[in-house]
Amino acid sequence: MGVDRIGHRFAEPALLSQALTHRSAGAPHNERLEFLGDGVVNLLIAEVLFQRWPKADEGALTRARAELVREAALATIARELELGARLTMGPGEMKSGGHRRDSILADALEAVVAAIYLDAGFEACRARVLPWFEQALAALPVGKPEKDAKTRLQEWLQARQKPLPVYELVSESGEEHARHFQVRCTLTDPEMACDGEGSSRRIAEQAAAACVLQAIVPKK
Repeated sequence: MGVDRIGHRFAEPALLSQALTHRSAGAPHNERLEFLGDGVVNLLIAEVLFQRWPKADEGALTRARAELVREAALATIARELELGARLTMGPGEMKSGGHRRDSILADALEAVVAAIYLDAGFEACRARVLPWFEQALAALPVGKPEKDAKTRLQEWLQARQKPLPVYELVSESGEEHARHFQVRCTLTDPEMACDGEGSSRRIAEQAAAACVLQAIVPKK
């Protein structure tokens, strides 16, 4: 197999084929590779952050890694590598647009990372994979990646000895492959509430917290 956007010439092309096979297409599919790739990606990102940010504390490093390996970030890289067009999927998933879905693309990227690791070893995997993250790494504020909205809201309230927010699931809808969540973030002091929406409960909670923050924190 020739070199493509992935940029690695596989000694065992079957590894790449498996990495790009969704479980809906039957075995062998990419779920085991995804599991391994998740660990490899986390190690690679942890290592590069540790080396590049010698003065950053554990909290900053953890937040930066979380930003770089979150589903949407991995899916963005998968799109740049044009993995969606190469996925093997069952007819139902293909018809529903699974090759465009963030969760499937992110899983495929992790599986491809594992395939490279198994095919060529850790050093070759590092050399091939880290450049995929370079743009996102460069975009991070050095040593001080912004905390997520829920963390910032909690810290703002704690600093003023105010009660912590309550997050409540308002609604959940959509098919299994395209869920939609609405979450309400409620404060008692000051009294207010904001709703947030997203493709997961976590994303909806973050959106609700960001809405509350925008309302209560004075603009600089």
